[in-house]
Amino acid sequence: MPDRIGSTDPEGVDHGWVLQVTFALTIVVGAPLVALASLGATLPTWSDRAVFAVRIGAVVWFLTAAGVYLYARRYR
Repeated sequence: MPDRIGSTDPEGVDHGWVLQVTFALTIVVGAPLVALASLGATLPTWSDRAVFAVRIGAVVWFLTAAGVYLYARRYR
């Protein structure tokens, strides 16, 4: 067995955990939100659909990341 190179003991927020949870929640919650939001929008071309998904997805990603970070900061 190779020697252990090092270990970490993070103080404060574990940013790796925040990234992983943000990724999972954005897919689970964000995809249905984008789909529901697209029902009320006129999206005639594929480029319009892609731009719409990126814009809404970016907002969902940011809000999810901020929420997960604040949760981790308070409870972890």
